[in-house]
Amino acid sequence: MKYMMLIMANTADDSGQAPGCTPEDWMAYDKEVRDAGIWVSGESLADMVTATTVRVGADGERTVTDGPFAETRELLGGFYVIDVPDLDAALDWAARCPGARDGSVVVRPVADFGV
Repeated sequence: MKYMMLIMANTADDSGQAPGCTPEDWMAYDKEVRDAGIWVSGESLADMVTATTVRVGADGERTVTDGPFAETRELLGGFYVIDVPDLDAALDWAARCPGARDGSVVVRPVADFGV
């Protein structure tokens, strides 16, 4: 079953990295996921200052603003989609993720519409 792991960072340092996580930590985890044969897809997202937010009001009018607007300190830093037998296996992989050390990893099943 496919699961998406959304990597949520509580804060980012000046280089855009989660504190306590080095690029080597991420490269090692990425290799581990790929070597296990469960990797489906995944990406690290660019710095938050590159984000653009789009909202559409009830009247259909589109509003575009530079940057994110977050009322939370958690920021989406990237994601993995993995294919594992069950939720317990997905949770085990999420616990190994470097992003879980100073942030959190949200695990959600990918919907299968049979298409």
